[in-house]
Amino acid sequence: MVVVGVLALQGDFAEHIKVLELMKINALEVKTKFDLDKCSALIIPGGESTTIGKLLTISKLGKEIKKRVSKGMPFYGTCAGAIVAAKKVINEKEFTPLGLIDVVIERNAYGRQTESFEAEVHIKNEKINGVFIRAPVIKKIGKKVEILAKFEKNPVLVKQGRVIIGSFHPETEGKTIVHKLLISLIKNQENN
Repeated sequence: MVVVGVLALQGDFAEHIKVLELMKINALEVKTKFDLDKCSALIIPGGESTTIGKLLTISKLGKEIKKRVSKGMPFYGTCAGAIVAAKKVINEKEFTPLGLIDVVIERNAYGRQTESFEAEVHIKNEKINGVFIRAPVIKKIGKKVEILAKFEKNPVLVKQGRVIIGSFHPETEGKTIVHKLLISLIKNQENN
């Protein structure tokens, strides 16, 4: 049985749960290692990256997530989740990112809350409304990182192996395309 966990320490985890339920996927709020152990994949939602990063350290969930992802568990991080998953966060001194994907990212690079915006994003053959809320910019990507979507020449959705991160929030619009990509990674893993 496929179970997609959504880290529920802080942030917009409820929106991801709703999208997964809309897709008829078993969703689980992840707050402990016990919860994580039940998951086929994990989503770290948007929220406050420094808070999420610190809570991952305090709860020791960060180490467990790194372990599971290194063993092939599919992962999706959106906005703050992307920041937490990055290899390096520019000017970050309060927490250590998990290093799940070879990117350098900058927090709030499009501006503060008042500069949040929406823009059309093309993923595969689908156009969606990308919601950018205090969005980070992916400044640099490693050689094994694939760009899935761009906005103004910047990558806004990237993938490396079974790890996907994005700068925008498809879940606030109820869009399922990125969640479907995550589910396809679970199915590919089961077939291998």
